Amino acid sequence: MSDKESNQTNRSRRSFLKGATGAVVAGVSASAFSGVVQAQQPRIDWNQQRQRNSRRFWRKVKKQFVLDRRTTYMNIGTTGSMPKHVLEGYEDNNKLVAKYPWDMKNKFGSWPYVAEMVADVAPGFGANPDEIILSRNTTDGLCSIINGLHFEPGDVILTTHHEHIAATSPLNVVKHRFGVEVVEIQLPVFTGTEEVTQQDYIEAFREAIEAHQNVRLIVFSHITYKTGTALPAKEICSLAKQHQIPTLVDGAHTVGMFDLDFHDMDCDFYAGSGHKWQCGPGATGILYVRDNGNRLNEYWSDRDNPLWLINSSLSHADHLGKQLQMQYIGNDNYPAKQALVESCKMWDEIGRDRIEARILELSQQCKTQLSYALPDAKMYSPNVEGLMSGLTTFNPLSDVTDKERLTLFRDRLREEYGYIVRTTSFKVHKDDAHQTHALRISTHLFHDERDVDGLVEAIVDLYYSF
Repeated sequence: MSDKESNQTNRSRRSFLKGATGAVVAGVSASAFSGVVQAQQPRIDWNQQRQRNSRRFWRKVKKQFVLDRRTTYMNIGTTGSMPKHVLEGYEDNNKLVAKYPWDMKNKFGSWPYVAEMVADVAPGFGANPDEIILSRNTTDGLCSIINGLHFEPGDVILTTHHEHIAATSPLNVVKHRFGVEVVEIQLPVFTGTEEVTQQDYIEAFREAIEAHQNVRLIVFSHITYKTGTALPAKEICSLAKQHQIPTLVDGAHTVGMFDLDFHDMDCDFYAGSGHKWQCGPGATGILYVRDNGNRLNEYWSDRDNPLWLINSSLSHADHLGKQLQMQYIGNDNYPAKQALVESCKMWDEIGRDRIEARILELSQQCKTQLSYALPDAKMYSPNVEGLMSGLTTFNPLSDVTDKERLTLFRDRLREEYGYIVRTTSFKVHKDDAHQTHALRISTHLFHDERDVDGLVEAIVDLYYSF
């Protein structure tokens, strides 16, 4: 095909999309907003707004973000976008710290300057303030707990074959440093050809617990970043509790997506991201330590100091309590942490239950339309209640091992249609000799039904000309 013919074809595709959706031009929502931050953004009372028409309500939510209107960003699983008023406050606080570095004009309260922040955040996650640490990200939380535990040779840690490197890396460290055995559980994986249920996941963990002696910790992702499957975290934690095994949950993709209640889940540790679905700034996160870590002392009563606070300037000051010890790491990025808190407040006012329902509604629409439009495509994300998340992982191409071709598909989806998604890879079975590659789509509260319609139209159009 000549360059002239190629250009004509691309223009034809874009014209097709515009006519097909009535609201999408080159994959861009017609209701997208300007990328310019307006000065002094008015504070919206979202509690009052909740009573209004749903479509109008979510349109107002969408307008609070400064995402580039020339593209439709659907890769929140990598990083989110701060709302306008959070951006404005972040900028103001950075200027304040630069101008008054000694006392910051008492903007962030008394030492260690996060007490009010934590008190604002904790209720939204079903936790007490003394159980929440404002960390740097999920990796920071996972590394702090795993590397701080008092492991000994012969200990066993159970995890899964679909964990992020943020977990597998510190697990590898303790494996070689202390002689710990790390056992990967084969997770059931939805492939579209066989049913997968919550009970299947629970049984996979049960069988692993019963098959190994001296299990000292279970580490698993609440939502696997590879397939977007939501695991039954509460039930897994309950199973672990029956065997007196502490649980560390990777919540990189749940904070800001799901309506979380840490007390109800009854995990021992929960590490989440602030910059993804919660739409805070980079290098922010939330780490939950249940009840000052006291249950760990019960489960690990055979060892002194079961948890050393390695990422802390106050690890020696036990009288302060673990929350304060772990929170204080010397001079911190207080404007970033305050920005995370402001984003959390917005989520709480909108209603985390309502946000979760909206995200899952759009995710279900995406999965259903893709499955209908491309019935031969491989879908790896369950479209069933209890296992579904805001991530949709699928591969429209016949050869799911062809990384190069799928990457080209992803890039053309962005360059020619304006939709930004990412690729991911995983092994369906942990002993597979090859990696399975897939596209991963994120649907969030700043999307609407037209964004999903336009994305599916673009994928289908690209597929039949690819």
